[in-house]
Amino acid sequence: MNGSLIDDLLGQLQGAPAGQIAQQLGTDPRTAQDAIAAALPMIVGALGRNAQQPGGAGDLFNALQRDHAGAGAMDLGGMLGGLLGRGGGGSAGALGGLGGLLGSVLGGGAPASRQLDAGGILGHIFGGAQPRAESGLGQATGLNSGQSGQLLKILAPIVMAFLAKQVMAKNMDAGGLGSMLGQEHSRVQSQGGLGGGLMNAVLDQDGDGKVDLGDLLKIGGSLLGGRR
Repeated sequence: MNGSLIDDLLGQLQGAPAGQIAQQLGTDPRTAQDAIAAALPMIVGALGRNAQQPGGAGDLFNALQRDHAGAGAMDLGGMLGGLLGRGGGGSAGALGGLGGLLGSVLGGGAPASRQLDAGGILGHIFGGAQPRAESGLGQATGLNSGQSGQLLKILAPIVMAFLAKQVMAKNMDAGGLGSMLGQEHSRVQSQGGLGGGLMNAVLDQDGDGKVDLGDLLKIGGSLLGGRR
């Protein structure tokens, strides 16, 4: 998947950000990195599927413009800076680094903004498949259900901030966003492996068994050297 959005974002989450996420999840950096590499294709692939539905690209584009772009929103650099405790632009500094950022995303109270409303974002991305996404990610990567749910909540606002940055940098309209995400969805499917298998298993709304979690676990076990 050379040149893909997922590769770009995964590269930015390697190293120190993955280490901070691992600390938050209570796991080791390698497990966190493997889980991030499995979760990102599932999230971006689901967004690509949604963008192909009638009105889907327009709805996503409007959400990005409203909640994830502009002076009041945290850009990707600020959000990663928040993960690393560097402060950053706008609301990132006000959130107080890692504790504030993840507290706003994962905390039980009202989110600081719709940009950080991870539960709401995941509900729009996965709909009724969200529990299956959390379960599948956990079973495939060795995270428990709480850890896999936390990881998705951490990644969802980061993915949206990343997409907002892409839209602004490339001056995209809703059609361009839909086309870009459609290509990402196709890449994930054609790549296969754990990311593609997980996406297909989670998003198979008809439950026709195209990719079941049993097969997925075999894929995950081979990729992770049997560590599940």
